[in-house]
Amino acid sequence: MLDYLLRRLAQLIPTLVLVSMLIFGLQQLLPGDPAKILAGEEQDPTVVAYLRQKMHLDEPLPVRYAYWVGGVLKGDLGESIRNQQPVLSLVAQKLPVTLQLAFMAITIALLIGIPAGIVSAVGKGTAWDWAANVFALWGISTPNFWLGILLILLFAVNLGWLPASGYVSPFEDLGANLKAMIMPAFVLGNAIAAVLMRHTRSAMLQVLSADYVRTARAKGLSERTVVLKHALRNALTPVITLGALELGTLLSGAVLTEQVFTIPGFGKLIVDAVFNRDYAVVQGVVLVTATAYMLLNLLADLAYFVVNPRLRH
Repeated sequence: MLDYLLRRLAQLIPTLVLVSMLIFGLQQLLPGDPAKILAGEEQDPTVVAYLRQKMHLDEPLPVRYAYWVGGVLKGDLGESIRNQQPVLSLVAQKLPVTLQLAFMAITIALLIGIPAGIVSAVGKGTAWDWAANVFALWGISTPNFWLGILLILLFAVNLGWLPASGYVSPFEDLGANLKAMIMPAFVLGNAIAAVLMRHTRSAMLQVLSADYVRTARAKGLSERTVVLKHALRNALTPVITLGALELGTLLSGAVLTEQVFTIPGFGKLIVDAVFNRDYAVVQGVVLVTATAYMLLNLLADLAYFVVNPRLRH
């Protein structure tokens, strides 16, 4: 397993290099000149020329890429042209918000989606199966922004139980933080739970018809032991892959949900950066997101060894 981990880590290096080249290259296709934006309305030619030289915009593209990569290797993702703050500082401010939202959403999705998929597979053709499939169809079909607005109308406007929007740090007031985050987390987790339910149901149906499951039942093991110990562990492989990808998507920023609930996370940060032509922020956020995706895929591969002992050989 250690050899496998080292090989996978070695594969991450060329992948990150390729991703960084794509991020930097595609970023240059955005219209607008950061130097002119930073120079203000007057756009004095002398000021614009100074800013272009300062940000290396007058250099060839490969040279600018080398400057950027050199900074990244030193932990410097550049400086925001709008806020005049280091990009790493902005990422450090927004990342905890998105991390909390993502982990709350994926927890809700796992707690709903996997049990619903197991119940649906075990009770195939029953009312429980029908109800689980209706829930999955509803979760997949419901737009996040629409569900978010409905929850705000119900729990914030009509009942007054939860705040309609905003964010409070958990270090300031944990109770207020959970109240502010539970609705957006449920909105995101609801859609992922529906997808997890469908994948869990499909994997469980395939595993429950396998020979070793029939053998376990023939030995007189209880149905609970057969389903949870023998069937579920072997059905979790595709679910782990899907969960890692969905978590990576959440870490990249749930733009619509964050906008509806005014959550100051990665989604709002990158949208504002794109509109303001803030190249350094866009590059930094996308690079952090891409790195998170790769690490989550690596963790998913390692989780396969835990849930499926056959893969260790």
